[in-house]
Amino acid sequence: MAANMYRVGDCVFFENSSSNPFLIRRIEELNKTVNGNVEAKCVCFYRRRDISSSLIALADKHAKEVEEEMENAELQELSENERHQLKHRELFLSRQLESLPATHIRGKCSVTLLNETELLLSYLEREDTFFYSLVYDPQLKTLLADKGEIRVGPQYQADITDLMKEGEEDGRDQSEMEAKVWDGDIPLTDKQIDQFLVVARSVGTFARALDCSSSVRQPSLHMSAAAASRDITQFHAMDTLYKNTYEVSQAISALVPQGGPVLCRDEMEEWSASEANMFEEALEKYGKDFEDIQQDFLPWKSLTSIVEYYYMWKTTDRYVQQKRLKAAEAESKLKQVYIPNYNKPNPNQINGTNTKAGAMNGGSVLAPNGTVAVLGPERACESCFTTQSYQWYSWGPPNMQCRLCAACWAYWKKYGGLKMPTRLDSERPGPHRNNLNVHGTLARSGTSSKFAVKTRQAFYLHTTKLTKIARRLCQDILQQAARHPYVPINSAAIKAECTLRLPEAENQTMGMKRAARKPLETIVQYLEAHPCPKQDRAQVGLHISSVTPARLMPILNHSSPTILGKRSYEQHNGIDGSMKKRLLMPYKGMMNHTQGRQMEDPQVTYFL
Repeated sequence: MAANMYRVGDCVFFENSSSNPFLIRRIEELNKTVNGNVEAKCVCFYRRRDISSSLIALADKHAKEVEEEMENAELQELSENERHQLKHRELFLSRQLESLPATHIRGKCSVTLLNETELLLSYLEREDTFFYSLVYDPQLKTLLADKGEIRVGPQYQADITDLMKEGEEDGRDQSEMEAKVWDGDIPLTDKQIDQFLVVARSVGTFARALDCSSSVRQPSLHMSAAAASRDITQFHAMDTLYKNTYEVSQAISALVPQGGPVLCRDEMEEWSASEANMFEEALEKYGKDFEDIQQDFLPWKSLTSIVEYYYMWKTTDRYVQQKRLKAAEAESKLKQVYIPNYNKPNPNQINGTNTKAGAMNGGSVLAPNGTVAVLGPERACESCFTTQSYQWYSWGPPNMQCRLCAACWAYWKKYGGLKMPTRLDSERPGPHRNNLNVHGTLARSGTSSKFAVKTRQAFYLHTTKLTKIARRLCQDILQQAARHPYVPINSAAIKAECTLRLPEAENQTMGMKRAARKPLETIVQYLEAHPCPKQDRAQVGLHISSVTPARLMPILNHSSPTILGKRSYEQHNGIDGSMKKRLLMPYKGMMNHTQGRQMEDPQVTYFL
């Protein structure tokens, strides 16, 4: 029962999807809704798979810096598989809070700040254990180092000087190391000092009465006297007494110079009511993270001013009242909640009696617990490559038809990854997608591993009869569209126009014109009358070298205007047009991919 009892401060698994990994959250509050349900207000933790690739690169850079600072040989001893699994244990803390139903809790886990003195392998040896060292902001998409880390190491230790022996003199100048502000051996008694402090507070009260801004902030005499009785007035009085060598008459004269009484204010007086409210709101959101409070709420205040105000604010009645209210709210809220085990079957579960799943995974054997275990000689586990498991789960896109065994599925749900590196992480082929050639041997692609391991599906484009007819009936529309190649074609409008023109074209023949071809004898006689001049190999090499590179370069763009000219598509492909133009079309330059024979003019080629 203790395992199913969840309290404030526990780190737990939440399930928001049957196929995705669990969410990792830390319970901050347990609230009961009007309907009687329990909601948990939680702090969000993010995995590596939840942040962008640029931030992952930043996290890897931070991990390398930590590795260099630690100078631990343990990281070099970790295997590739252990390094891969260690990334699944890394989380990123966030300031974001969200409320989730307590019934979605699926178990407890442990999330701690990365301890530099602890072995990284210890996180892998403990179940449901995670660590974090960076803070992720989901709104700003930033990744920063956590400021709450414990600084351990020689670089953070103070340099302690050697202990001086008896009689040894200290050669350092004490006046440069410290400033004296009070002398204990003074001629004044404690009563005289207290009387002088009363005079200083009275002068402070009178100074506030003369100040216009102070009369607005402290409209009553009691408030002005209370403000004048703060520590800042006492510090100024004792400092004035020390500077005047403890002469009371001279010190009183210094409290009231020629321009009027001296007004001493601390941060509690300097801050306005709106600034105080903003500070309390920031303190509720960020805690004692004064740098974030300054950056997001009070950028016009210095960090020293904020820290000083915080410690003065803790002495006020406002702080005491808020502390009592929080204690009362904590008493009224739930301290713990009992969530029973979730035993409903997962929708991704593959039933062993299902014929489709059985054909996919193979036969079945008896598992150690007595249930039916499904064998998969054709479809093994995507993570551990096992072919035997008492339960299989579908994983990944449906068209991939990937499977995970029960152990790897539990690992996927808890840690958000596979036990073994995926095919995108390395060149390791999958269990059913080996790169085999026609002879059954392993073949490695000459291209990059990215294209070698990427799974692709074979497909072909099947043109319907209506589309083929629309190409003929709506040639005028398609020709206009061809003049604007970057504008998408409205296929729905073309099909609608084709449907309107189709009844009129039923009685018309749309056959292709037969091209008139010259007989072979005529072509042979022409070639005999115009033989190709023979050239030596040396002359041919010399002739080729004299040709410019532009003429040597083959023309790959068959749709270029220099080839098609003003001819239509049918004339270019021999469907319509004069045969003479097709057979004896001059072209200056090198021959293209079609057949041709050089005539008398070496710069003119006639295509046959």
